[in-house]
Amino acid sequence: MTDPDLRLHLVPVRFKDARDFVATWHRHHRPPPGMVFAVGAADQHGVLRAVAIVGRPVARRLDNGQTLEVTRTATDGTRNANSVLYGASWRAAKALGYTRLITYTQAGETGASLRAAGWTILAHRPSRPGWHCASRPRRQLGTEHVARTLWEASAGD
Repeated sequence: MTDPDLRLHLVPVRFKDARDFVATWHRHHRPPPGMVFAVGAADQHGVLRAVAIVGRPVARRLDNGQTLEVTRTATDGTRNANSVLYGASWRAAKALGYTRLITYTQAGETGASLRAAGWTILAHRPSRPGWHCASRPRRQLGTEHVARTLWEASAGD
């Protein structure tokens, strides 16, 4: 979406609707299995243009009760929608009493929307072959063998 007059505002999004939006618009991930909350960005006509789903951290060692993770964002291409949602997700997490919000980008993604929302890089993670192991079999999702960057919302915001 390239309409320069498009104005976005935040809207609540039910989990089913957020999952459906991600299934339609996300480039490489399926919708996550759960969430703590979701937030959307709608245009002046009420059309949902982007969603962010926030849940518990996927990495067990980061799941300390004070940390949440933006597990998915998806947009229909509307400019600045992801930046709006990253900022809103951090404000909402803080309002709920959380002290930390993280997310990941894949290699090849610039992180421009995260930088615009004031997030900072914490670490670069190497690619891994997947999560399958003999004691806990898992199917391939198509995102294996991709390096990632760990980001954190700025504590000062």
